[in-house]
Amino acid sequence: MTIDRAVFVFAGLVVLTGLALGQFVNPLWLLLSAFAGLNMIQAAFTGFCPAAMAFKAMGFKAGVAFK
Repeated sequence: MTIDRAVFVFAGLVVLTGLALGQFVNPLWLLLSAFAGLNMIQAAFTGFCPAAMAFKAMGFKAGVAFK
């Protein structure tokens, strides 16, 4: 799996987790999904993604977007 795909999977899990927790636990958990969305937007413009750096440190292969 490449870093790009790992970041997409991780971001999707964070968004879905935030939505589920917001629905079943407390609406403030929706802020987790908002944070994930804002992080994806800033990563698109800046190329800086903490999750990509973590996956790179774990030994994932470089992809097209994150090297």
